[in-house]
Amino acid sequence: MSNNIETIRLWCLKADSDLKNASHEIEHEDPALDTICFHAQQTIEKYLKAFLVFSDTEIPKTHSLIRLIRDCILIDTSFSELIDKNIDELTDFAVEIRYADEFYFPSIEEARDAIEKAEFVRSFVLSRITLIKQ
Repeated sequence: MSNNIETIRLWCLKADSDLKNASHEIEHEDPALDTICFHAQQTIEKYLKAFLVFSDTEIPKTHSLIRLIRDCILIDTSFSELIDKNIDELTDFAVEIRYADEFYFPSIEEARDAIEKAEFVRSFVLSRITLIKQ
């Protein structure tokens, strides 16, 4: 277990900020769906990285959720549940969706699903980080 509690706490705070942005935006009359999906992906990425710090594992410089999930599986095989839940599908919302050459706009259903997945990963990771969570 990591002695770097402050770093873990900061990763979680940043992740929660992303989740808060996504959750607030979805409530708007005309929500920015791509922004919601981006923040949901960022929430997941940051929680996975918090777990890696907790486990004293070097954090790879990547937005790839499958890479991060696989790194987490090496530490705790229960993270394979995230693959079963298709969490890695949100990777594309990290970079590709944000630039004009892709021009894909997710649906409201995709945005809601992204938030649900982010909330699931938040709970999943926090249940495995045995320290003061906030």
